[in-house]
Amino acid sequence: MITVTFMRRVADRRILAFAIEGHANYAKYGKDIVCAGVSAISVGTVNAIEELAGVELPAKMKDGWLSSEIPTLSDPEADGRVQLLLESMLVMLETITKSYGKHVVIHEKLR
Repeated sequence: MITVTFMRRVADRRILAFAIEGHANYAKYGKDIVCAGVSAISVGTVNAIEELAGVELPAKMKDGWLSSEIPTLSDPEADGRVQLLLESMLVMLETITKSYGKHVVIHEKLR
Protein backbone atom coordinates (compact mmCIF):
# COMPACT_ATOMS: atom_id res chain seq x y z
CA MET A 1 0.00 0.00 0.00
CA ILE A 2 1.11 3.55 -0.71
CA THR A 3 0.87 5.89 2.26
CA VAL A 4 0.78 9.63 1.61
CA THR A 5 1.20 12.01 4.52
CA PHE A 6 0.80 15.78 4.38
CA MET A 7 1.95 17.84 7.36
CA ARG A 8 0.06 21.10 7.86
CA ARG A 9 0.63 24.04 10.17
CA VAL A 10 -2.19 24.27 12.71
CA ALA A 11 -2.64 28.04 12.47
CA ASP A 12 -3.24 28.44 8.74
CA ARG A 13 -3.30 24.87 7.34
CA ARG A 14 -0.23 25.65 5.19
CA ILE A 15 1.43 22.47 3.89
CA LEU A 16 4.81 22.16 5.62
CA ALA A 17 5.94 18.78 4.31
CA PHE A 18 4.83 15.65 2.54
CA ALA A 19 5.96 12.04 2.39
CA ILE A 20 4.92 9.28 0.00
CA GLU A 21 6.05 5.74 0.72
CA GLY A 22 5.36 2.17 -0.23
CA HIS A 23 4.14 0.31 -3.27
CA ALA A 24 0.54 -0.10 -4.38
CA ASN A 25 0.89 -3.80 -5.25
CA TYR A 26 -2.00 -3.35 -7.67
CA ALA A 27 -0.19 -5.26 -10.41
CA LYS A 28 3.25 -6.67 -11.22
CA TYR A 29 6.22 -4.34 -11.34
CA GLY A 30 6.14 -2.35 -14.57
CA LYS A 31 2.39 -2.82 -14.99
CA ASP A 32 1.17 -1.14 -11.78
CA ILE A 33 -0.98 1.79 -12.94
CA VAL A 34 -1.62 2.94 -9.37
CA CYS A 35 2.11 3.26 -8.59
CA ALA A 36 2.65 4.93 -11.94
CA GLY A 37 -0.13 7.43 -11.30
CA VAL A 38 1.07 8.36 -7.82
CA SER A 39 4.65 8.67 -9.08
CA ALA A 40 3.64 10.85 -12.03
CA ILE A 41 1.59 13.17 -9.82
CA SER A 42 4.17 13.51 -7.06
CA VAL A 43 7.32 13.85 -9.18
CA GLY A 44 5.42 16.06 -11.64
CA THR A 45 4.39 18.36 -8.80
CA VAL A 46 7.97 18.68 -7.52
CA ASN A 47 9.10 19.49 -11.07
CA ALA A 48 6.25 21.99 -11.53
CA ILE A 49 7.16 23.77 -8.29
CA GLU A 50 10.72 24.14 -9.50
CA GLU A 51 9.71 25.25 -13.01
CA LEU A 52 6.64 27.43 -12.28
CA ALA A 53 7.42 28.83 -8.83
CA GLY A 54 11.19 28.93 -9.19
CA VAL A 55 11.58 27.08 -5.89
CA GLU A 56 13.86 24.08 -5.55
CA LEU A 57 12.39 21.74 -2.99
CA PRO A 58 14.73 19.76 -0.77
CA ALA A 59 13.17 16.52 -2.01
CA LYS A 60 14.49 13.09 -1.12
CA MET A 61 13.64 10.19 -3.39
CA LYS A 62 14.47 6.52 -3.58
CA ASP A 63 12.60 3.37 -4.54
CA GLY A 64 9.03 3.71 -3.25
CA TRP A 65 9.73 6.86 -1.26
CA LEU A 66 9.53 10.63 -1.90
CA SER A 67 9.49 13.33 0.75
CA SER A 68 10.12 17.03 1.13
CA GLU A 69 10.07 19.73 3.75
CA ILE A 70 8.61 22.87 2.21
CA PRO A 71 10.89 25.87 2.74
CA THR A 72 9.61 29.10 4.24
CA LEU A 73 9.71 31.65 1.45
CA SER A 74 10.08 35.41 1.81
CA ASP A 75 8.30 35.98 -1.52
CA PRO A 76 4.55 35.67 -0.84
CA GLU A 77 3.77 35.22 -4.55
CA ALA A 78 6.16 32.27 -4.90
CA ASP A 79 4.88 30.80 -1.63
CA GLY A 80 1.31 31.04 -2.92
CA ARG A 81 2.27 29.21 -6.12
CA VAL A 82 4.01 26.46 -4.14
CA GLN A 83 1.02 26.00 -1.87
CA LEU A 84 -1.40 25.94 -4.81
CA LEU A 85 0.65 23.26 -6.56
CA LEU A 86 0.85 21.19 -3.36
CA GLU A 87 -2.92 21.48 -2.83
CA SER A 88 -3.37 20.41 -6.44
CA MET A 89 -1.18 17.37 -5.81
CA LEU A 90 -3.38 16.46 -2.85
CA VAL A 91 -6.56 16.75 -4.96
CA MET A 92 -5.06 14.56 -7.71
CA LEU A 93 -3.96 11.91 -5.20
CA GLU A 94 -7.41 11.96 -3.56
CA THR A 95 -8.87 11.29 -7.02
CA ILE A 96 -6.76 8.13 -7.25
CA THR A 97 -7.94 6.98 -3.81
CA LYS A 98 -11.57 7.19 -4.95
CA SER A 99 -10.95 4.36 -7.40
CA TYR A 100 -8.01 2.58 -5.78
CA GLY A 101 -8.51 3.19 -2.06
CA LYS A 102 -7.31 -0.32 -1.19
CA HIS A 103 -3.90 0.62 -2.59
CA VAL A 104 -3.42 4.28 -1.55
CA VAL A 105 -4.20 6.00 1.74
CA ILE A 106 -3.78 9.71 2.52
CA HIS A 107 -3.22 11.20 5.98
CA GLU A 108 -3.15 14.84 6.93
CA LYS A 109 -1.41 15.73 10.19
CA LEU A 110 -1.15 19.02 12.01
CA ARG A 111 1.94 20.41 13.69
